[in-house]
Amino acid sequence: MRVLIADDHPLFRDGLRSLLEARGIDVVGEASDGRSAVELAEQRRPDIVLMDLAMPGVGGLAATRLISAKLPDVRVVVLTASDDDADLFEAIKSGAHGYLLKNLESSQFFRLLDGVAQGEPALTPSLARKLLTEFAKPTEASHPERSPDALTEREQEVLRFLVQGITSNRDLAEKLGVSENTVKYHLRNILDKLHLQNRAQVVSYAVRHGLLPGAT
Repeated sequence: MRVLIADDHPLFRDGLRSLLEARGIDVVGEASDGRSAVELAEQRRPDIVLMDLAMPGVGGLAATRLISAKLPDVRVVVLTASDDDADLFEAIKSGAHGYLLKNLESSQFFRLLDGVAQGEPALTPSLARKLLTEFAKPTEASHPERSPDALTEREQEVLRFLVQGITSNRDLAEKLGVSENTVKYHLRNILDKLHLQNRAQVVSYAVRHGLLPGAT
């Protein structure tokens, strides 16, 4: 796993680098602001960018949007001290694959980071509940190209399992009675059809469109 750290506090970057490298993770670069994070991401092509929000100049949210647009294969995970709901919601809308608080236990941090490498969203249960609550609120009609009617029955079934919190490929495969490769195939189709970037966005979409557990 190749990781880029973006944070404006040198001591935090040093500590995080040491923690990651102790686990055998390759830290390919460090950035102290959003602009540098985007430039380094383009140069080094990390698997994951750990992105702080409050940085001078170009902030973490803007950098997340730029990286998500320019480098769709690079997964951005916000790592921040901000537990503000608005930051959480905006980060996911900006294309982040997860949102983690800096007071997280290291064991949970690495478990979620490993999940991101497999395409799973990095969200603690409490933050996932906040997302579900927010995106369950009524919104304006979605664009026609994002209608859930474009999905097959099986793909809608995958969405309902995601809303239940079943996000790992292995668990989804077990629930569906298919292989993990088949799960990846369905998820890729869902992302393509709905014009979404990651599973966290898929979950919020599913809730907004009433694709809840037990729905028909």
